[in-house]
Amino acid sequence: MSKTLQVVILKPSKYAVDGVVERFQRGFMPNSTVPYMRSLTPKQVGETPIEVHAIDEYVHTDLDYLPLLQATRQRPTLLALVGVQSHQFHRALDLAALARAQGCQVVIGGPHVMTCDTSSLQGRGVSFALAEAELIWAHIIRDASDGELQPVYGREQRWQDELDAPVIVPPTRTDLRRYVMPMLGLYPARGCPFLCNFCSVIKIAGRKIRSQSIDTTLESLRQAKAAGVRTIMFTSDNFNKYPEAETLLNAMIDERLDLSFFVQCDTQIARQEHLVERLARAGCFQMFVGVESFNRQTLLAAQKGQNRPETYRDIVRLCRAHGISSHFSNIIGFPQDDEQAVREHLGVLRELSPTWASFYILCPIPGTEQYDDFRAQGLITERNLDRFDTTCLTWRHPNFTPERLSFLLFDSYRQFFSLGHALQNVKDETRVNRPGLVRRAVGSLAMSLFSRYSVARQRHPMSGGIRRVRLDRADDYLRLRQQTYGFALAPLPESLPVPVAEIDRSRSVSAVLTKG
Repeated sequence: MSKTLQVVILKPSKYAVDGVVERFQRGFMPNSTVPYMRSLTPKQVGETPIEVHAIDEYVHTDLDYLPLLQATRQRPTLLALVGVQSHQFHRALDLAALARAQGCQVVIGGPHVMTCDTSSLQGRGVSFALAEAELIWAHIIRDASDGELQPVYGREQRWQDELDAPVIVPPTRTDLRRYVMPMLGLYPARGCPFLCNFCSVIKIAGRKIRSQSIDTTLESLRQAKAAGVRTIMFTSDNFNKYPEAETLLNAMIDERLDLSFFVQCDTQIARQEHLVERLARAGCFQMFVGVESFNRQTLLAAQKGQNRPETYRDIVRLCRAHGISSHFSNIIGFPQDDEQAVREHLGVLRELSPTWASFYILCPIPGTEQYDDFRAQGLITERNLDRFDTTCLTWRHPNFTPERLSFLLFDSYRQFFSLGHALQNVKDETRVNRPGLVRRAVGSLAMSLFSRYSVARQRHPMSGGIRRVRLDRADDYLRLRQQTYGFALAPLPESLPVPVAEIDRSRSVSAVLTKG
């Protein structure tokens, strides 16, 4: 009997404060890496057929996928834990240990292992991927088929020079039903030219903006629509810096794809009204913008000088004029903040009245410049990586206790999502004649009510989905974690240097688009 290589591509969840694995009856946003990796996987390697399973653990309300983490002689198994962020690292290590104990080969990839030193964990039977999948995935698949992975992949080069992306195989209808909307995430471009010290994007995707071909993106959109997808999440960090953005939007308009989508843009979109008009015509229903602060000095200290608060009002105005919801992301707890500053920020935000707002506590994410600075100063007080998720204070703030900042986080949601704001959103939705008026109005009210409901239960509204499901806990895996790695909590990591070749490549774009 010939063997089949089973490849399990799994996005791990995280452990909540109470130790429960975060799972939801319905998720808000699907992980984009899982379908991408599935689409990148060949149907066979040599003469060995490959069977692929794609799992987003956040929305699996049973444990039926765990038996997949077992290997036999005729069915060797590769578990690829993808998109792993620092607050998901313990969960990834636990699933890796479980799979290794049952004969599987395991590789972990994603932001944490790309930006943080994992050398102390290497040589324990778990491999680590330090580069973009396109550079190393074929190599990993071949090694898995041969029965032995290398400890590390992608040590010398982190990013592709040019994106060579696959057409995305859309999720099954069963998987689409796991989310509030049948949605798919796509990356038309990667990279960010900016230098925000609290953000890891430039460490995981580089500062050069690299685009995949328009034809690839369009074919992915066509196949997604045919499979039942109705909403697209363009997950590129600065859609308005994507060189082919207008070409793609015009193609979507000409082809009449009729797919609603949302984008992330930087605040310089305020000067790009023509692009906003194109976005609206192509089907954009929401624009996510990282405004973060209204204090120019705070922004400069965070190396986010491209943000100019005086332009924020123009973003709201432009979006409203073209029937696009504006979603402002806000960070509270910058080193310069005190309670008055947080209250003043909220007051200005409410006066501007973007359609949506989300709030996060400043968190020194491992691997970022800010993390290195805070760690060097001895400011980091939290030792559990599970907590580095922007919902709690992990460092010694000069003006806030963790309890007080947590209160202000939830109070910001309570104050922003008032009944008056919800009614204003409905009014704005009815002002612009666009398809799906009733659906958008109902959705607007529902989101406001859900945000207030979540904070009443002391849960972050953006935590991942609706109706948390309790199945397993960190304690269920703790003994295996200790046996495999020798610790209950992973030590706080050192940041991983960017390879020299990538630094040289980055210098070529050091002055691009960074002026505010």
